[in-house]
Amino acid sequence: MEQYVINAKIRKETGKRISKQLRREGRLPAVAYNEKGESTMLDINEAEFTKIWRTITPTTLINLKIDGQDNMAYIQDTEYDIKTDYNLHADFHIVSGNKPITAKYKFHYSGTPAGVLQGGFLVKRVPDVTIKALPKDLPASITVDISKIKIGEKFLVKDLNLGAGITVLSKGDLVIANVAPAKK
Repeated sequence: MEQYVINAKIRKETGKRISKQLRREGRLPAVAYNEKGESTMLDINEAEFTKIWRTITPTTLINLKIDGQDNMAYIQDTEYDIKTDYNLHADFHIVSGNKPITAKYKFHYSGTPAGVLQGGFLVKRVPDVTIKALPKDLPASITVDISKIKIGEKFLVKDLNLGAGITVLSKGDLVIANVAPAKK
């Protein structure tokens, strides 16, 4: 998996005037929060941040280099101006890597169900799943292969194979998708 790196500098000054000055210089004011809730004000390159921000998911770990020191982090939140197409502010969540994280994932589907090829209809039921894992074990996304589902069959949460180190917190008997017969 590709490792994304965002370089940051600690900043001491705050306020609207400083934030506007940073943005004029192509910089982005940001804040990094650790697991204890302590915050560190940062100054990052806006173009570097936006390039990464547009290509990752909310559960993608990045390397946030603060004054040369590596930190595993998630982009927790952004303030984005749709009119100017620029980010105005970013929040990062720094994780230690040894504490499990709970995350909700929307499903991505792959394949055409066998039952649909026989004239049935695909019915998507549960749109997401909640899992718990160490940050290094969290997947970027969850793809469900629905190609083997026949008419009258179901794909359940317990049928997901997410690998070792990942605990599914959603109920196992929830139906992710099924193929219904065609109505006569």
